[in-house]
Amino acid sequence: MDLQLKDRVVLVTGGSRGIGRAVVDGLAAEGARVAFCARGEEGVKAAEAELTAAGADVAGSAVDVADGAAVATWVAESAERFGQIDAVVANVSALAIGPGEENWRSSFEVDLMHTVHLVEAALPHLERSDAASITAVSSVSGREIDFADGSYGVMKAALVHYVSGLAFDLAPKGIRANAVSPGNVYFDGGVWQNVEQGDPAFFATALGLNPTGRMGNPTETAYAVIMLVSPLASRISGTNLVADGALTRGVQL
Repeated sequence: MDLQLKDRVVLVTGGSRGIGRAVVDGLAAEGARVAFCARGEEGVKAAEAELTAAGADVAGSAVDVADGAAVATWVAESAERFGQIDAVVANVSALAIGPGEENWRSSFEVDLMHTVHLVEAALPHLERSDAASITAVSSVSGREIDFADGSYGVMKAALVHYVSGLAFDLAPKGIRANAVSPGNVYFDGGVWQNVEQGDPAFFATALGLNPTGRMGNPTETAYAVIMLVSPLASRISGTNLVADGALTRGVQL
């Protein structure tokens, strides 16, 4: 199936590893041109080199997304580099789990406000696209109360609400907005690998909650994101696509 992504320009935050890297890989494989960012310059440059060597038209940048001005600058530079912006994918999380004001502040500034800053900076460019979309990576922790309640879960829930509002407000302009809520996603260097190594008992408990008997991988979540970015999803806006392997039990009505 042709996802109609060839030569589309997509911006992805947190694109050097994990879910974000899988999203960049998948978009590039479909012929999209991709600008991506992450905080660590070394990881960004390594990812950019690998993708470029494989023939992808990508540009990686080291950006601290907690800095709204830096996000706006990156968006402007990406638009100048590629000549347009058709879609944005907000993927970065502070992963600030637990009590304390610092976790609340980090979750607010990184998870929520980086998405707001990304959208606001990209909006003038998206308005000129004939297939514009906004996709935010949330979490099942925003859908139900689990070990990550508090700042992390609250901000992930706020992301879904924010995106739903965008979908309604921007529909007359032809801009779609959706969220993807993954369950446990395991990858090298990721949070669940760290838990597995540092707290194997908790890891075993979390793993046991998955009725599939395993955690997800980045490519599985990236598929959900890429399908929503695709112009073929022209009638899908305002949705929260749960990609959790039936981990959560809630019924979406």
